[in-house]
Amino acid sequence: MLVYLSKKIAIPNDVPLRCVAWHGTRGYIACGGVDGMLKVLKLEPQEDAEGQLKGLAAPTALTMNQTLEGHDVGSSVQVVTWNETHHRLTSSDSNGHIVVWVLYKGVWYEEMINNRNRSTVRDMQWNRDGQKVCIAYEDGAVIVGSVDGNRIWGKDIKGVQLVQVAWSPDSKVILFGIGIGEVHIYDSHGSYNSKVNIQCLAGATGAVKLTSVEWYSGINGYAAPNCASLVVVFDNGRAQLMKNELDESPIQMDVGYDPGISGEVEPHWVTDGFAGRQQKDVSVIQFYNTLGEHLHTLKGPGKAPLSVAWEGNGLRLALGVAQYIYFANIRHNYKWGYFSGTVVYTFRKPEKLEHCLVFWSTTDGEKHAKAVKNLLHVTACRDLALLAAEVDDNPGEYVLLLCNALGTPLESKYINMEPRFVAISHTHVVAASNSAIFIWHYRTASRLAVSELTHLSRKGWEGQERLIHVDELPAEVLDGAAVDFSIAARETNDKICSVGVSNQRLIVGRESGSMQYYSLPGVSLDGSVLHGSKPEHLAFNCTSTKFSVVDNMGFLNLYELDVHSGAEAAVVATQLELQRKDVWHLVWAEDNPDLFAVMEKTRMYIFRGVEPEEPIQSSAHICRFTEMTVKSVLMDEVMQDPENPSIQDHLLDLDIKSLRDTRSLLKSVGLKDTCQFIEDNPHPRLWKLLAEASLEQLELELAEKAFVRCKDFAGIQFVKKLHHLDVSNALNFLSL
Repeated sequence: MLVYLSKKIAIPNDVPLRCVAWHGTRGYIACGGVDGMLKVLKLEPQEDAEGQLKGLAAPTALTMNQTLEGHDVGSSVQVVTWNETHHRLTSSDSNGHIVVWVLYKGVWYEEMINNRNRSTVRDMQWNRDGQKVCIAYEDGAVIVGSVDGNRIWGKDIKGVQLVQVAWSPDSKVILFGIGIGEVHIYDSHGSYNSKVNIQCLAGATGAVKLTSVEWYSGINGYAAPNCASLVVVFDNGRAQLMKNELDESPIQMDVGYDPGISGEVEPHWVTDGFAGRQQKDVSVIQFYNTLGEHLHTLKGPGKAPLSVAWEGNGLRLALGVAQYIYFANIRHNYKWGYFSGTVVYTFRKPEKLEHCLVFWSTTDGEKHAKAVKNLLHVTACRDLALLAAEVDDNPGEYVLLLCNALGTPLESKYINMEPRFVAISHTHVVAASNSAIFIWHYRTASRLAVSELTHLSRKGWEGQERLIHVDELPAEVLDGAAVDFSIAARETNDKICSVGVSNQRLIVGRESGSMQYYSLPGVSLDGSVLHGSKPEHLAFNCTSTKFSVVDNMGFLNLYELDVHSGAEAAVVATQLELQRKDVWHLVWAEDNPDLFAVMEKTRMYIFRGVEPEEPIQSSAHICRFTEMTVKSVLMDEVMQDPENPSIQDHLLDLDIKSLRDTRSLLKSVGLKDTCQFIEDNPHPRLWKLLAEASLEQLELELAEKAFVRCKDFAGIQFVKKLHHLDVSNALNFLSL
């Protein structure tokens, strides 16, 4: 996951903001501030001249910028909230003045006004279907009203200061956050039930204030069955994630902030965003998943944001900071992969507990969908997809599945450890827990020799399996010895955080920044190198002589492996002179050890060694890099409507600059000048282009040279035959 700042909008007259809210389906952004300021903005993508830029890479324009006049100049608009079902905006100010706004013919108008005059509104929330709104006043007064403006019930909660309110997904429960750090549970009719069990404050000293209570509505499905959907945050940095209001075993977190923290739930409940202040004039936003695991840290601009709002599709974040709205782009870690002309990905349906796994052919658009329970990981390589899942009827047991392009399982392996990280190469599957690495040297029926098919039909190919502890040297294993999964139960002080594998090598990243690399298939430790940060994504080039490291902050580095021969043979990893930032995806070329494609923010860079070509605007995920062409897929757009992917709209084939330049040179300059360019930028595909162009002009010597350089034996033989023909016969031969 990567989050980075992308844009900012200044509020006129430098009016400081107090709140921001983003309409989940229509994209309107409401922002309130001092002097009664209330604005509604809308950013919409604009098509570029060629219509090629899509997704986050597409330029955006401000298509609405309306100032809403309804709050007193002497007040501050402190709360704004959207009714996304009935498309209403509700705002309130420091004087207790509440306004409901409606959109009519492209303009927002006042629909209803309410002014209690006795206290300030601290929070307002609409329920999931948009039929009811709950208004919490600072003095303990509560009003529940309907969407048509009628009062349903009211209540005075004596002796408390209300600061937060949250509806349950089924609208049967209302939570009220109390300023002293308590959360009270009421039913939908206003009857008190009990208090939420707050465990995360155990051992806390000093006064603690509640700053956020957010309950995910479940409208887009859940990340996993029975996962957390309620978050409670306090100003000392303590927080807890809960499955429901009665959860007695919440996930407890300490995000380590100074006072001034707020929390916001991501629309698809993949992550939480916690905003706070760590140092003077420096704000940070921490992102966590529903298990409370830290995903990313975003360093914000200036002081801590007073308000944080997610875009409805979960791809952007709006931060209200001083007199600015800052926008941050989110690059999610989707469960997906590409192999054999097929994109495999997973999504959740709101009414289903299982993951829906889709195998989408990029050649004919055919889709094969499968329902998979407890799916943990999806990745792919060449002609196989790797799935990792927990066995449904046997908790603690996990299965690794190899599938073909139709989604048919070809081979499986059951393991008794949680595969927190997985990787696959053409020959090996790797699964790692916090402390152990399982290596499976797999083979499938399509890869077996004919002589082995009889054996396969009699007894499935088991492959070679190894399990090693990350703190220990790999021990020799006798043929046929069973894997001892008790090794995985031994803990480590330096946990595994990433793995990468090729046909020849395995690399394991650890939280300290240490990276250990092993040779395959023998699984012997070749060495280790200490990286300056936590490695998150590791990948080898096509010859296993270099590997890339993208850390948890989005910084990219390269290492080269040098084999030192002699009495004490060693493999030494040397860091190359390259560092890039805001990197969220990288794929090495399959046919050149020095070429790789990198996604930085909304730009794709092609590197030859450590030198980049001119960037290409794109926000697509890279599928494959071969023959100087990068195939990519707009996964953000696919996931917006995952049941209807489109080859035309969601797939991109991008030629790298040297290929584009070669084609241009062949049209504009002579063959010799083009040949010199290819000499400086050698690649088999460029030599093949030159060979074909030379044949068209009967430059047979140059054509033969080009075929030799691209190792095209058939082309060489063809040119030799042409040498024996006269010019007129050769022209006739080529025209056939």
